[in-house]
Parts: sequence; C-alpha cells; structure tokens
Amino acid sequence: MEFFISTLLFGISVGGQYALIAIGYTMVYGILRLINFAHGDVFMVAGLMGIYLTSGLTPYLPPAAVIPASLVLVLVLTVALGFCIERVAYKPLRSAPRMSVMISAIGVSYLLQNTATYVTGGQPMTYPTLPFLGETVTIAGTPIKWVVILTPFLVVALVIVLTQLINHTKIGMAMRAVAKDFETSQLMGIKINQVISATFIIGSALAAVGSMLYFTNYPSITPTAGAMPGLKAFVAAVFGGIGSIPGAVIGAFLIGICENLVKSTQFTVFSDAITFALLIVILVFKPTGLFGEKATDKV
Repeated sequence: MEFFISTLLFGISVGGQYALIAIGYTMVYGILRLINFAHGDVFMVAGLMGIYLTSGLTPYLPPAAVIPASLVLVLVLTVALGFCIERVAYKPLRSAPRMSVMISAIGVSYLLQNTATYVTGGQPMTYPTLPFLGETVTIAGTPIKWVVILTPFLVVALVIVLTQLINHTKIGMAMRAVAKDFETSQLMGIKINQVISATFIIGSALAAVGSMLYFTNYPSITPTAGAMPGLKAFVAAVFGGIGSIPGAVIGAFLIGICENLVKSTQFTVFSDAITFALLIVILVFKPTGLFGEKATDKV
C-alpha cells in the first residue's frame, strides 16, 4: 500500500510537470494550428539557464538570494526566448504553407539542442537544489520530496489563473477569437501579432516553471533532456484533445500516472511505450482526443 501511494504521488507529480509543457503546445496549436516542436527544447534551455545563472550569481549575491534571483531570471529569459523564436522563426512564415512552418520549428529545435551541446560540451549538468522543494517529507512510511506533493496544487492553481485570464481579460478574449477564426479576427481589428506573442510568452513561462519542478526530481540535464518530456507533453495534448487546455492537463496527469505505474512493475522498460500505446487506443475510438472538437478542415 505504501509503495502504491508513493508511485501514485510520483505519477501525479510528473503528470503535472508534463501538463505545464502541454499547455504551451495546445495554446499555440489552438491559435496558429502549429505544432511547436521546439517547445520541449525551450524547457531544456530553461533548466540549463538555471544552472549557469545560479553559479554566475553566487559570487555577487548573499547565499539566500542566489536561488530566488536565478529562478526569476530564468523565467524572464525563457519568456524572452519564446518571444524571439516566434518573431524570428514563425512570424515571417505566417502566410507560408504549414509544412514550411513545421520544418522551421524542427530547425529551431535542433538549433537549441546543438547550441546547448556547444555550451555544455555534451556533458550532463546537475541542476541546483531548490530550497524547500528539494527537501523530503515522510508519507506512508516513504520519503518523498516536497516538489512531488506541491506540483499538482501548483499546476491546478496556474491552470485556474490561466483560465481566468483567457475568459475574463481583453487579451484572453482576443485569443479565443483568433483560435475560432483567424482571418475574421484579423478583419475585425484584433492585433494578431500581439495575441500570438502573448500565447508564446505564456507557454514559455509555464515551460520554465515546469523545468524548475521537473529538474528538481531529475537533476541531470543533457542537450536532449527536453526531447522525451516534450514529446510526452505533446502526446498529452493530443490525448486530451489538441487545442483544449483542460484536455491537455487531464491527459498529462493520466500519462504521468500510467507511466509511473508501469515503472513500478517488471515491465519498466515499456514505461515510455505505454504513453504512445494509450494515445493509439484513444485515437482509435475518439480521433479528436478526449475533449477535442470535430474539425471540418484537414490539418
């Protein structure tokens, strides 16, 4: 029973971290009908920035202020990175065929990975220990890090804030209008570029928060560390219904739980495969995902 509780908690925690990445995928797709394949690598870069900023600020700040200052800078710089990627790699291709934009996204992904390889030499880097989150507490006789316990609550809080922003603010209403009809929104005077930039900023900020939580549990970072979490988050977005924020979150939690349950058995080698097996099963019976809407046009 103790083992099952700890496995379930870890699954919910990992699912919450996938959810923060998946929201970025589903928001960008909802507005641009674009799969931002570089999003997982933005998540990885946020982790590396946390390492370098922490070591870089240590000589200049009191020890108690180093981690908070570096986390704030990581958030700001990750948002700036997401904004720059959209303006440089995607905006010039706004009227280009979707395949061109997808190839550009793949190119950005490899650019970020190769740049990270150049900077780090391809060696695994160790993420700094975050105060409090890295500490352990005993639950049901099992030592568990605070980050595992707090992640689902933080994710739910962020999703509530995001939902309020989308439903009750001017920029949120513009996002919903653009997601519904891109061309008509443009004709109605909505500033499309601002809406798209805001979408990338929100997605990048959530990816930065997700990296802080994820790398507290899995502190080793390599240039490809964002590939599998990013892919699983994308699967979660499709699983829940691409374009649906609640669907992405629920899909991510389900994937995280199933993955960790498989890891606790003798079939642990299939822990990654189960994610894609679940996706195939869901899409066979419900091609639009759990909460997806039927589309009238081909993507």
